[in-house]
Formats: sequence, structure tokens, C-alpha cells
Amino acid sequence: MLETGTKAPAFTLPDQNGVQHSLEEYRGRKVILYFYPKDNTAGCTKEACSFADRYPQITEKGAVVLGISKDPVSSHKKFEEKYSLPFTLLSDPEAEVIRAYDVWKEKSMYGRKYMGIERSTYLIDENGIIQKAYQKVKPADHAENILQDI
Repeated sequence: MLETGTKAPAFTLPDQNGVQHSLEEYRGRKVILYFYPKDNTAGCTKEACSFADRYPQITEKGAVVLGISKDPVSSHKKFEEKYSLPFTLLSDPEAEVIRAYDVWKEKSMYGRKYMGIERSTYLIDENGIIQKAYQKVKPADHAENILQDI
């Protein structure tokens, strides 16, 4: 994980509609930048819906939610539509931003080791500085925990 108090790495990625977003365009607002393994999987759906349920309170506090995975734009679009997600999903198929934020980790399932995204979130302040880092989060209650920290 990146250290709190450091400048968040800059990025520009396409969203679920193919529109490019950069971290710089959110200057002046808090950013909840969450990294998740895969669209339409149980844990990732639970986490996304948790953010969606709390989205009005998050925006009331002046924050924005950005989700990032390696899934393509088309997958993000289907995921957004299926669950009526009100926030931006960014596609990073080459895992460049995922690596820059140090969430590309060795994982293990059924004894098989592989590389993948460790479910993690960064709370970035209005000046682009990492305010808090959340590692190995629990999908169901993660958004509520962040809401308390904004």
C-alpha cells in the first residue's frame, strides 16, 4: 500500500462509457478510489452495491467514488446497468494504475498462486494527497467505514 500523506499517483483511464477521467479533474473534492478484482462477482457486487447505497451521503460530504478493475469498458457498462451504480467505474486492462497504487499482489486460491487485485481503497483529499489507505477490506461494510472517515 502507498503511504498516507503522500501524493496520489496521477492517472487517466476510460470509464464505463468510454469517457476519459483523470485524478486531476477531481482536485478540490475528496476521492474514494477503490480497487476491486472483477465485475459481477459476489464480493465485488456486494462492495459496489454498498457504495451505491451510501452514495447520497458520500456526495453530501463532497466526495466522489471511483472504482477501478482490469475489466474492459463493456464489462463495466453491463455491471453499472445491472446494479444501477451511480458512480464511475474505470477500466485499467494493463494494470498500470493498479500497479502504481500497489494493489497488484500475489494471491492464492485452492492452493494455486496467481497475480491479482487486492481489494483496497484509498481516500484522497482535495489536494491529491492520500488521507487514508484501506487494505484487504470486507465488501459489505467497507463503504460505511469510509463514510465515517470522510
